[in-house]
Amino acid sequence: MNQNHYVVIMAGGIGSRFWPASRQKIPKQFIDIMGTGKSLITQTYDRFAKIVDPNNIFIVTNTEYVSMVQEHIPKLPAQNILAEPNPRNTAPCVAFASHKIKSLNPNGICIIAPSDHLILDEKAFHTQVLKAFNYAQDSDMLITFGIEPTRPDTGYGYIQKQAKDKHDELFAVKTFTEKPTEDIAKEFLETGEFLWNAGIFCWSIKSIIKRFEEFLPEMHDSFSKINYSADTINQEIKITYETCQSISLDYGILEKDKNVFVLPSSFGWSDLGTWKSLWEVLPKDNGNSIVSNKKFISDSSNNLVFTKNNKMIVLHGVHNLVVVEDDDVILVMDKDKEQELRKVVSDIKKANPGEYN
Repeated sequence: MNQNHYVVIMAGGIGSRFWPASRQKIPKQFIDIMGTGKSLITQTYDRFAKIVDPNNIFIVTNTEYVSMVQEHIPKLPAQNILAEPNPRNTAPCVAFASHKIKSLNPNGICIIAPSDHLILDEKAFHTQVLKAFNYAQDSDMLITFGIEPTRPDTGYGYIQKQAKDKHDELFAVKTFTEKPTEDIAKEFLETGEFLWNAGIFCWSIKSIIKRFEEFLPEMHDSFSKINYSADTINQEIKITYETCQSISLDYGILEKDKNVFVLPSSFGWSDLGTWKSLWEVLPKDNGNSIVSNKKFISDSSNNLVFTKNNKMIVLHGVHNLVVVEDDDVILVMDKDKEQELRKVVSDIKKANPGEYN
C-alpha cells in the first residue's frame, strides 16, 4: 500500500432525518441501519482498510462520540480519532484533519468521505478511489466524486460538468447546486451534464491547505498554529473551535476555486439520507422492506419497518408506511410525507424540552 495515501472519515453528524432511530445519543453512523450486523461507520472503515494502510485512516467526530468510534472500530489507533469539541460543519473538520496529516506527512494525498453512506459495488468504488489518488498525486486539482444520476432526486446536491474541459476521465466542474426542485432536477437529467454530489473528495494535502490559505485565511491561521503532536492538542483544538467559523467545504472553498474536477462514478451509492432512501436500497417482499429476521406479511405493500430489537414484525392490510421502533418512540408515517418529518420532530422537541433528542 502507498504510504502517501490517507483517508479522512467524517463522523460527527446526527442524521436527524433518521429519527427516532438516529438521535444525539446514537447517531446514524453507529447504527446497523441495513441489518447486516455492522454499523455504517464500521462498513466505511472496512471498505477503505482494504486499499489504504489502516494506520493512515483518520476519523473526525464529536468529542461525545469518541468512545463509540473506539467501540465500533477497536483496531483504530486512538491517535487517529480527531475529536471536535463543537459541530462546525465540514470546512473546519477538513482543516483539522489536513493539518494533522501534514504534521505526519506533508506529501500525503487524501480522500475525504462521510461515515454513513452506502456503497454496494465495493470493487468499482476501490477502482475509482485509486484513480483519484493517481490524479491528485501529481496535480494541484481538487477532485470530487460525481454519481451518474438514475432519477430526478430532489434530496441530493448536483454537480454540473464542463463537457469540453476534460482531463482524461475527469471533467472540470461548472456549477454546484444544492437540492433542486423536482422540475429543475428533471431538467438537469435531460441535459446529461449533471451528476449527484457524493460528498467524497480527493486532493493532495498541499493543495487543500493552499486553498484554505486563499479562501478561508483566518481558519487556516488558527489550525496552522496548533502543535499536533503535543499533549495539549485537545485544549488547543477546543480554543480554535470556540472562535472558528461554521461553514461547509463546498461553500467555503469548492464553489470558489477554479481548479475543481469531477470524476463520474457508478458504484451503487446512496447517502441514506431518509427512511425512504433506505427503503429504496433494501431487499423487498411485495415492496416491503423489513429490517428484522422475524416477519409475517399479509395484504401489505411498499412499507418499511425498522426495529433495533429484532422483534416479530406483522403487517396486514397496510400500505406505503414507514414504521420505526426505538426504545422510547414508535414512528408511524406515510412514506411519501417524510419531508415533513423534520418539522414534526421539531414540534415534538418543543413540546417536550430535553426529551427525544
